[in-house]
Amino acid sequence: MALSTSVAQAASRDYISIVGSSTVYPFATVVAERFGRTSKFKTPKIESTGSGGGLKLFCAGVGVEHPDITNASRAIKSSEIKRCAEHGVNDIIEVKVGYDGIVLANSKKVAQMKLTRKDLFLALAKHVPDPKGGEKSVANPYKTWKEVNASLPDSKIEVLGPPPTSGTRDAFVELAMEGGCKTFSWIKAMKKKDKKAYKSLCHTIREDGPYIEAGENDNLIVQKLETNSKVLGIFGYSFLDQNSDKVQGSLINGVAPTFEGIADGSYPVSRPLFFYVKKAHVGKIPGIKEYLTEFSSEKAWGDEGYLADKGMIPMPSAERAKYAADIKSLTVMK
Repeated sequence: MALSTSVAQAASRDYISIVGSSTVYPFATVVAERFGRTSKFKTPKIESTGSGGGLKLFCAGVGVEHPDITNASRAIKSSEIKRCAEHGVNDIIEVKVGYDGIVLANSKKVAQMKLTRKDLFLALAKHVPDPKGGEKSVANPYKTWKEVNASLPDSKIEVLGPPPTSGTRDAFVELAMEGGCKTFSWIKAMKKKDKKAYKSLCHTIREDGPYIEAGENDNLIVQKLETNSKVLGIFGYSFLDQNSDKVQGSLINGVAPTFEGIADGSYPVSRPLFFYVKKAHVGKIPGIKEYLTEFSSEKAWGDEGYLADKGMIPMPSAERAKYAADIKSLTVMK
């Protein structure tokens, strides 16, 4: 592919431009700061735009005015690969960096919540099975946790969560909401008959107040939980890990969000984290290959690496070796 003039003249940008996921942002920032301190290159500039927002910017084109890397707390979608291709972004390197759990946390001033994925679906879905029975759905009538499940507190459902552009929201909807939705056998059967209707029912979050969009800043959600002990917040495990003196993670299906529980897969709301690189920019924007080498070093993403200290769950060693090899050879996605 012929490079655009702007990439050919990429010396006009002497730093790496990174966008994307608010969950991956703190990990990428640590790597970028170390890279800036220990190499001859400038510290990369990182913006927290959300996974969807980052991929939109990333796929907009090749050239100095477009980002080199986008962080994502979910895998790239086929529709995004298509959008990239339409704008000349064809050779994309996918790097999985580790795992993260999605946490529902509240203030330590109150009791820890013990929730199931079914509770979460009934509390937060736009439409739910009719409480009166029968195989039909109705607009969500539930106002308190106790109405959802008699064993839960008689407090108002209030959950601060990420917006639709967030990979955390995508993953939460898929892992938690859909996980609870398909506990209803008639809805599970719908998946084979009418996948679109099934997805709409299981993946659509209510818009009548109990779910409050709190932007892409997970630190802000943590601060709000401190000031309001009645609300729950949704964010990545690393933010719980960094703020464990103030907030606590809810048990989901009886399992607490711990480093070990996410690593061994027993915590039910966990997901992989990624970043995507434009191969066309490697060798044109200074330092991309070296940044990738730093990120994929054992001292960064290894079992005892500095990213694990920040709350990222390392991949198994064989998986790390595979992605490190892909980085070395600049292997693009098929």
